[in-house]
Amino acid sequence: MCRTPTLLAILLLSSGSAALAQPGGETLIRGGDAFVDGQRRTVDVRIVGETIAEIGPNLVARDASTEVIDASGRLVLPGGVDPHVHIFGNETYDSASRAALAGGITTFANFGGIGQGETPIDPLNRARPDIAAQTIADVIYHPIVSDPTTTTADTLETLAAVGQTTIKVFMVRPTFDPAAAGFMATLRAALDTGVLTMIHAEDAAIVQNTAAQFIADGRGGLEHFADARPVAAEVAATQRAVAMAEATGAPIYLVHLSAERALRIAEDAQARGVPVYVETRPIYLHLTRDRFQSDTPGLYIGLPPLGTQSDVDALWDGLERGTIHVVGTDHVGHTREQKLDPSQDVARHRAGMSNLQVMLPMLHSEGVREGRLSLDRFVEVTSTNPAKLFGIYPRKGVIAVGSDADLVMWNTAETRTIRDEDMFSASGYSVYSGREVTGWPTLTMRRGEIVYRDGVVTGVAGSGELLTRERWREPEF
Repeated sequence: MCRTPTLLAILLLSSGSAALAQPGGETLIRGGDAFVDGQRRTVDVRIVGETIAEIGPNLVARDASTEVIDASGRLVLPGGVDPHVHIFGNETYDSASRAALAGGITTFANFGGIGQGETPIDPLNRARPDIAAQTIADVIYHPIVSDPTTTTADTLETLAAVGQTTIKVFMVRPTFDPAAAGFMATLRAALDTGVLTMIHAEDAAIVQNTAAQFIADGRGGLEHFADARPVAAEVAATQRAVAMAEATGAPIYLVHLSAERALRIAEDAQARGVPVYVETRPIYLHLTRDRFQSDTPGLYIGLPPLGTQSDVDALWDGLERGTIHVVGTDHVGHTREQKLDPSQDVARHRAGMSNLQVMLPMLHSEGVREGRLSLDRFVEVTSTNPAKLFGIYPRKGVIAVGSDADLVMWNTAETRTIRDEDMFSASGYSVYSGREVTGWPTLTMRRGEIVYRDGVVTGVAGSGELLTRERWREPEF
């Protein structure tokens, strides 16, 4: 359950100092420039146990046992929340956690498919032992719906009752169109039970037919990937997803939106009051489709494909204006060798790439430092907004009294070159290797415990938690 700060704590915080008494060991983060109350303030942060207990200037250590961390000259931000991560194959919750924590992300999600004869609670229950044994970061979970008959009001109520309040639907899969009416019923059931539906919006018919034609024409190589998976597929599916949300009143969350044309459809819906929330992905902010003309096009395969510079510019603009609500990695732990498998073509390929460790530093370096994104929007799209949308705010996503002590200290002046050998993910490489980035986390704290410091992950596998979440409620942004 979300732990909302007490009214007294909120009133104290608004006055510039706040305190919340509770037992437990104490840590004092002293003199950092913390993002508090929507602005950057030089304050101390007192942590007692797992929770932020007090915020204010010149706080005094309780006794000699207090650990005091000097944060002077450092930016202190709430831990990142990445609601879009895939843990399978090479990647484990342990290795993904290490990458996430080194990159300032303290909470991430995973997905699991609902099998034949199962309901949404089944993949969640399968995942529980691995989460309990492996994760260091905190975790939320999204069941994937292929058959809408599995997601009735009763089965979604069972899921929501144990605190997991999202499902994911792939419009791009061939199973979607024959069951479209059933997915409308799923949206209505999700609305009735307080569940948010995440949607991968690409049109299956356009994608499959076009790819098949490219292969038949002898143009099946990955250098043709962007043309073989045209933007029209994302546009058509986004229009349809918006129409389904409008007809049912159910909120939808469009994952990894990549194209300016799709964004305009979502923005039009938002302006009309349709509950449409938008996520984009780092590769669409930092890369363009010309990468498919390189010697290694397989490294850059993601769904949807990389777009044009016009798309990149539109997405940065949408982030700053607030029509794009979240940046999520869509992280997958494929190795470089797997991504470069020569048997792939435009229809059969290995999509996704590692991004957990460098998403926030790159977004800060190329966004905040270069003036494309304000600091408050950076915090919103990487922490506060996903925490609100996925039912863990204000426990997560904010530096406030009563919230979890998920804090990240940043050296915003430190410049590093991204190197494959520094990556903690099981993928073992970064698609951005060789890029120079300024601004890096130096310390990450998850629920009051230092889990990453100066290049070393100090957290222990199994110390993370599967978070219990609130049911859907319309967020205030």
